[in-house]
Amino acid sequence: MTNQVWTVGRILKWTENYFKEKGIESPRLDAEVLLAHVLKQERIYLYVHFDEPMEAEELAAYRECIKKRVMHVPVAHILGEKEFMGLTFKVTADTLVPRPDTEILVQAAVDRLRSLQESGAGAEKLHIADIGTGTGAICLSILHYLEGTMADTVDISPAARAVAEENAEALGLKDRVTFHTGNLLQPLQGMTFAAILSNPPYIPEKDIEALAPEVRLKEPHTALSGGKDGLDFYRRLAKDAPAMLTDGGFMALEVGIHQAEDVAKLAKANPLITETEILPDYAGIDRVVVAWRNRPEKMQAEPAEDTGDNEKAENAGTEED
Repeated sequence: MTNQVWTVGRILKWTENYFKEKGIESPRLDAEVLLAHVLKQERIYLYVHFDEPMEAEELAAYRECIKKRVMHVPVAHILGEKEFMGLTFKVTADTLVPRPDTEILVQAAVDRLRSLQESGAGAEKLHIADIGTGTGAICLSILHYLEGTMADTVDISPAARAVAEENAEALGLKDRVTFHTGNLLQPLQGMTFAAILSNPPYIPEKDIEALAPEVRLKEPHTALSGGKDGLDFYRRLAKDAPAMLTDGGFMALEVGIHQAEDVAKLAKANPLITETEILPDYAGIDRVVVAWRNRPEKMQAEPAEDTGDNEKAENAGTEED
């Protein structure tokens, strides 16, 4: 690679082909993202400078990125960051990489919290909880887009909590969020919230081995495995979280494929839950379950269960990836 003149276009084509040979899922995209990172430029720069020769130091740095990627290190871990909801979050091997599907959960929470404020059913400054916060992407995005909202977060991993705290600092939100290390709701006992949010581990244990190597080998197992049927954490949240909701508050939970109906049933089994919604992701797969504790009358006009088109139109334009 170093004994030839390598232009931007040439190195991109070579890397794309090499990634294909190694079974990388998005060879061209990954090649471009990594090269743009090395050059400290936007991806559009690569196409404007296709014939530009690369410096030896740039080639060396890019070679290191290529080596890591073919070892199935996620691109976000190589870059050390991931864009989510239009914001940039630090990521490490101690955290799950934020994914576009989780934007559905965030947008649903923002919309409903804003409606609570506007309807007068909730306090002007709403208090939310984020369980299993990881990078903090869920709660910090909500705080960014919903002024005045305060949050408490919980993660069982001290290392993940540290990453979330760094992200809060970087986004100028550290004064609006309190971080806890612990198991699910335990650190929050005695507190109540307008919304309790979670993207808990939901992969059935038997399915872990079938995950892509980037996920199975490089992301924390504790952030993936949801027990034998993938529903362990939902059972615990459905049992304990409703009692920690204020009247008129809601839980919003991201779920895996084919899990939405089961999770909604778990929520409905708690007598404090009076209504549930199921929201699809961008591919039309049921992705978020919202469970209300006495949904305010002023918000009853919204459908109890969305089958696709209205919610997808409402969420149009929120995906950043």
